[in-house]
Amino acid sequence: MSNSNPTAAAFNKILSQPKFSSKSRASGEPDDGTKKLRRMILVEGIPSQADPTLRPRIWKILLRVTDLSANTFLRYVSRGPCEVREKIRNDTFRTLATDRGFKERVREDMLVRLLDAFVWRNRSETQTLGFTYVQGMNVLAAPFLYTMPSELEAFFCFAKFIEESCPLYVQPTLEGVHRGLKLLDRCLKIVDPDLYGHLRSKNLSAEIYAFPSVLTLCACTPPLDQVLQLWDFLLAFGVHLNVLCVIAQLLLMRDEVMASSSPMRLLRIFPPLQAQPVIGIAVTLVRDLPPELYDELVRHPYELESA
Repeated sequence: MSNSNPTAAAFNKILSQPKFSSKSRASGEPDDGTKKLRRMILVEGIPSQADPTLRPRIWKILLRVTDLSANTFLRYVSRGPCEVREKIRNDTFRTLATDRGFKERVREDMLVRLLDAFVWRNRSETQTLGFTYVQGMNVLAAPFLYTMPSELEAFFCFAKFIEESCPLYVQPTLEGVHRGLKLLDRCLKIVDPDLYGHLRSKNLSAEIYAFPSVLTLCACTPPLDQVLQLWDFLLAFGVHLNVLCVIAQLLLMRDEVMASSSPMRLLRIFPPLQAQPVIGIAVTLVRDLPPELYDELVRHPYELESA
């Protein structure tokens, strides 16, 4: 099926290069193959309908997931419910509840098992940042369970993603999320002072209207196929760009927001996600930000602020 699609064929050609051996993937520095992959994700998008194997293979490469030890995963699972199981169950049944395709593919017990295992993993291994289950983790786990062919792969991709890409988003205080929201206000003030001023005149800060979008990296805004396209971009170029993707969604509804005397009515539930326009706007916004602000944006999901 993928051979008839030139984009899928081009992706497969890159993926079949020996560069993507586990050795080069473990080093952390993007090699030429990874750079090509990123460029193609930005320009073409992953044609996952033409070749459903592409997205899971590409996500594993972008996350540098090389360890898929079934024994390790089963060891965590065999320990049964973790100490915050009740908290997990309070959230899992609601996860992407309106998405029929998600509900058909991902059962609640799969989500619970993955999150239990994640808590056990971080009980038994020494980490500079401790992890347990926090609000929003269920939604961050959902795309991995939906995309990956097995729970095993979903678990290791989710764990790597949380521990390396956005560890501060899942601390008990949600420190990274709150920093992201403050950065959203600062970025919006620079890229669109009028829109920022209008929202502030109604006492609306990002904390009030953008919390779910920042917390879940936009996974709370359907449809899921668009969320996955947005995540292709975020996994390729960095979770920090989600802040600009939220601003991009504001800019797409700018006229209605500016004309509204109570914009929170519009912002309570964002319009359906349109990944390509959002990515296109987010990429152009990068150029409008002062380098020191962009640097802060890059580091906010994972680097603790110095006292």
